[in-house]
Amino acid sequence: MLNFSFRNSGHRFCDGLTRRQTLRLGATSLFGGLTLPQLLRAEEINKSERTREAKAKSCLFIFLEGGPPQQDMWDPKPDAPSEIRGPFEPISTALPGVIFTEHCKNSAKIANKFTVVRSHSHTDNGHATGYHYVMTGRRPTFADGEYPIPTNELFPSLGSIVSRELGSSGTVPPYINMPHPMSAGGPGFFGAEYAPFVIEADPSQPDFEVRDLAKIDGVSAQRSELRQKLLAGLEKRQPRTGRAAAMSTYYQKARDLITSPEARKAFDIQSEPANVRESYGMSQIGQSALLGRRLIEAGCRFVGVDAPGWDVHFNCFPSLVNDLIPPADKAFAALITDLDQRGLLESTLVVMMGEMGRTPRVNAQAGRDHWSMAQCILFAGGGVKPGQIIGSTDKQAAYPTSDPISVADLLRTIHTLLGIDADREYDDPLGRPVPLVSGGKVIPGLIA
Repeated sequence: MLNFSFRNSGHRFCDGLTRRQTLRLGATSLFGGLTLPQLLRAEEINKSERTREAKAKSCLFIFLEGGPPQQDMWDPKPDAPSEIRGPFEPISTALPGVIFTEHCKNSAKIANKFTVVRSHSHTDNGHATGYHYVMTGRRPTFADGEYPIPTNELFPSLGSIVSRELGSSGTVPPYINMPHPMSAGGPGFFGAEYAPFVIEADPSQPDFEVRDLAKIDGVSAQRSELRQKLLAGLEKRQPRTGRAAAMSTYYQKARDLITSPEARKAFDIQSEPANVRESYGMSQIGQSALLGRRLIEAGCRFVGVDAPGWDVHFNCFPSLVNDLIPPADKAFAALITDLDQRGLLESTLVVMMGEMGRTPRVNAQAGRDHWSMAQCILFAGGGVKPGQIIGSTDKQAAYPTSDPISVADLLRTIHTLLGIDADREYDDPLGRPVPLVSGGKVIPGLIA
């Protein structure tokens, strides 16, 4: 649903705290202090050229919230001691000499269609802080623990940047979160116009609907139009500022969606054939990925799927086998296959990752703890060169031994694939120029 007060989603991490229910909007000062018009015009022309050359027109970003265990999925260490390698057996993949674990069998079959970066590494071991770091490229100013939603009150998230830089290309919002808000997915100082549309409902449920798209009983189209004209007249006489202006933006977005048959059709996942829905899996992550594909088809630029549950400190292997790895594996493989068959993979960048990996050694409670020094990222479509393993880790999947990839590298690469100038600057509320990405390099060998 369209929800900007963000009801508690019930996510609970190992610190025992749930997400708070507050949305704090950043200031909307954007372009102050620009100089050298000719230079800026040249930069705009160059950006436009890069955008036309970019294969990716949109991004579907699946976030495995809590931290997926790299050694139990796409970077197994079968020769390590049992307390390192865990109980899962290695299996071969479509790439000669490359192995995944047995519960990643669907992605193993299509490993030639995507690339795994095994050497992503950073030093933030917190859930909320790591999420903030990955989504914004900036170190958070708050400690992990109690935090607002969104956590990025200053810096814009990746989704908000994509929304602003690429704009809308259809009737659906350019930036959508599901099945609840991404905790660091807010617009920061970009302001309410670039906040995500949040579908806070599970698309795998039989009664799923985007309730805010439903027309109000007893209110005809004519009456609704008269209400909009009355409101527009009031706002014209007394322009909105501050929070009122932000809420006015939200209301306008809601009205645009409610009056759009194309948008309602895009959200109607029940219209998908049963065999297609089953290929993704009737799980929350599976149906979210399928709905994400429908929204990409309808013109959404950035779909963020927040998939929780990966904070596996205790007795982790039954949870990984029964609840986590197979649904994520099936959803990812079905998404890539479906996009490919529909001719959409080349124009759609798909990324799947979490905020961290998990400890190499299984702990005394038969779980794995936080470990940000090594994790895997899956890339597909949108100009990515498929069928590769980039980077490697040591014998314990603890540290990169080749091609270490930073958060800045990750974000710069995504921007580049989407044709966005990662060095473009906007002024923050204090008038300081802030680049979209601070530092970093494009991941070597990833782009076709």
